[in-house]
This record gives sequence, structure tokens and C-alpha cells, in this order.
Amino acid sequence: MAINAPDLTQRAPRSPRVRLGGYVILPRMLDKGRASIAGKNGEFRFNCPLDQHFVHFAGIDPDALKNELAAGKGDGEILEWIVANSTTKPSAPEIAAWSAYQEQRVPSDLETRHFFTEVHCKMAPHRKDIGTWFDLLDLDDFVTFGGSA
Repeated sequence: MAINAPDLTQRAPRSPRVRLGGYVILPRMLDKGRASIAGKNGEFRFNCPLDQHFVHFAGIDPDALKNELAAGKGDGEILEWIVANSTTKPSAPEIAAWSAYQEQRVPSDLETRHFFTEVHCKMAPHRKDIGTWFDLLDLDDFVTFGGSA
């Protein structure tokens, strides 16, 4: 079955802020998975450390998720699969709290703060609104695909 895969050599996946079933990160992960299957993932990696935050919280097997994507399932069908196959079975309030935390997550140790600051300074040192990992990812996506920060 043909899948509707974004070409991530031409544009970024969805922002990590976009939600599906209340989950942040998930739509971005789906974009990267579909693009990877189609050979159009560019520099984006499926099941990267960001994706693994979702994988662990939702209690799903990323390889099994990729198999579902390869079967051509849409976002709604994938969400149904996640609900049915989750080993953690988070409730709606737990998903909301987890997603809110992820949106506000910042570098948590000196090494990651240093990395974060280096990347920020290379892309847009004048931007004072870049404080969270999601801010940095959105900025990176924008700059990577021709935006001027």
C-alpha cells in the first residue's frame, strides 16, 4: 500500500508542539517515520531521543509503530493502534500533563545546556524567545528550510 509520506528533504516535519490524541511529539514522529519508509527523511531520524520521550511514556514499540505506518495507516488509525497497544495506558489528564511538561522542557544539565546554547547562538543569537527544546527545534526547522531568524 502506498503511504502519504512528507518529503523531509524539502520541508520540516510537523512542529513537536502539534498534538494528536493530546500527545505532543507524536505527529512529528509520524512524519519522520513515513518519510523514512519512503526514503525522504533527509537529516531527520525516526525514533530519535525526542521521539523516545513519547515511546516510553506511551509504552509502544517504535518498530511496531513503523510497521503500522508502512501499512499506510493515517494519523487517526495510528492513534487507535497506540491506544490499543500501549503498555502504559495513560489517561487523558496524564497525557495533558505530560504534553504540557514536554512543551516547557529545558536543558537539564550543564552538557545539554552548553549544546543548546551553542546551537541557539549559531542560528539566532539575537533571539531572546528561545528557551525550551521545542523552541529550539522550531527555530532549527525554520532556519534549515530557508527562513531568516
